Amino acid sequence: MVLRLTDVVKTFPGVRALDGVELEVRAGEVHCLLGQNGAGKSTLIKVLSGVHRPDSGQVEWLGQPVSFANPQAAMKAGIATIYQELDLVDDLSVAENAFLGHEPRRLGFIRRGHTARRTREILGRLGHAEIPPRRLVRALPAAGKQIVSMARALSHRARLIIMDEPSAVLAHDEVGNLFRIIRELTTQGIAVIYISHRLEEIREIGDRVTVLKDGRTTAANLSARDTPTRDLVSRMTGRSIEYVFPDRPTGQPQHRDLLQVTGLGRAGEFADVSLTVRSGEIVGIAGLVGSGRSELLETIYGARRAQTGTVRMSGRTLRPGSVHAAVKAGIGMAPEERKSQALLLGEPIYRNVTLATFGRYARLGFTDAGRERAEADRIAETLELRPRDVRRPVRTLSGGNQQKVVVGRWLLGDTRLLLLDEPTRGVDVGARAELYQVIRALAARGVGVLLVSSEVPEVLGLADRVLVMREGRIVREAPAGELDEDTVLDLVMAGSLMEGVAA
Repeated sequence: MVLRLTDVVKTFPGVRALDGVELEVRAGEVHCLLGQNGAGKSTLIKVLSGVHRPDSGQVEWLGQPVSFANPQAAMKAGIATIYQELDLVDDLSVAENAFLGHEPRRLGFIRRGHTARRTREILGRLGHAEIPPRRLVRALPAAGKQIVSMARALSHRARLIIMDEPSAVLAHDEVGNLFRIIRELTTQGIAVIYISHRLEEIREIGDRVTVLKDGRTTAANLSARDTPTRDLVSRMTGRSIEYVFPDRPTGQPQHRDLLQVTGLGRAGEFADVSLTVRSGEIVGIAGLVGSGRSELLETIYGARRAQTGTVRMSGRTLRPGSVHAAVKAGIGMAPEERKSQALLLGEPIYRNVTLATFGRYARLGFTDAGRERAEADRIAETLELRPRDVRRPVRTLSGGNQQKVVVGRWLLGDTRLLLLDEPTRGVDVGARAELYQVIRALAARGVGVLLVSSEVPEVLGLADRVLVMREGRIVREAPAGELDEDTVLDLVMAGSLMEGVAA
């Protein structure tokens, strides 16, 4: 046993984030941590990594009670954390990132040659000796950056590596490589805490599972491979199935075309894309990471300028590369990277919710903060935001609740078309079902929805019509009921799967 938590409690003002958590992790195992957003997973990670100290209870590391004063102390003790948003410095090299903060020195000078050799050895252990230690991290694809984060952990001689949603940014073929690396780490006696909302991954890579709900351990040391999915989901949410989709409306009402995209293209990203979205219709785009899906949505929204083709809303052509024109036409967007692209992390929840409609709450140079909070309270209640206090900084929310804030922003405006890029990434099964209900309710009000998701069951279960995208082109369009998961996967994985080749 390398790690044991006993009755660990951590409270924040108005919130008991951890309420007697129990956890045991053995050397050389992959221990999976499951729980809804808001269940306490993020707080638990921060306790283990030295960001927070527990208020009570005991943390034992290698048989000794510990309380880490800061992340450096946890890293020095042998606990490394790889967060979902990788904490790398893009303008430093691979080697500089791997040894950041503990660079090998002689007479006060960094030993760059020695650092590069050590990095090359570690990359070899990870099965990626082809990554040049002196290459800038910004030149690497998402999978390569994740390898660098693992190399940093091994440079500290980590005995335990915590991985938070490590597959979220990876393509299908890259996930298999991630699992190979994890298995090699465990054969060296390194323990891994693996956090994921994808139950099929836990089946494949996990040994044991601990489940959190409302800050408490509801199940411990379950078999990752043998515990029925129904049991895992019910321990997390009280529900017994993983995907809970709202019913599609019966009949086929004749809605007018709302969005019309014709011949849209950007060099190296996507080409000759034409599609329509009708009012009250949910259209899903399925495809691999790197197939041009996100770039397409950003171009429709005006965040990227189209080089060819047109975007029209209700027959009116929108000015290319203008977010202002898109929002004025009634287009809203929830981007893939919510923290860096959609949220003001230091601002309160209510200010983030009202961001797109801020002018409504301003008069004579003053804002009506009370009205802002009242409107945000209504959205928080509708979306079952947890915690409900809209005065809290949005950075204190879990990933799923942050996503609710981004979607809720557009519930206040005169949104006619909502673009959703990976709307449930990092969102637990409970919050996921709630988001599905919100999306379907928007469609019932006549809002058109165009969504991108890496989870094929989600696209097929939520969308009315599905577009399959591969290597920048739409290769199939059909009603969702006429496609199945195997057919879609065959389409998206055919042909070349070169993803993010390093420059």
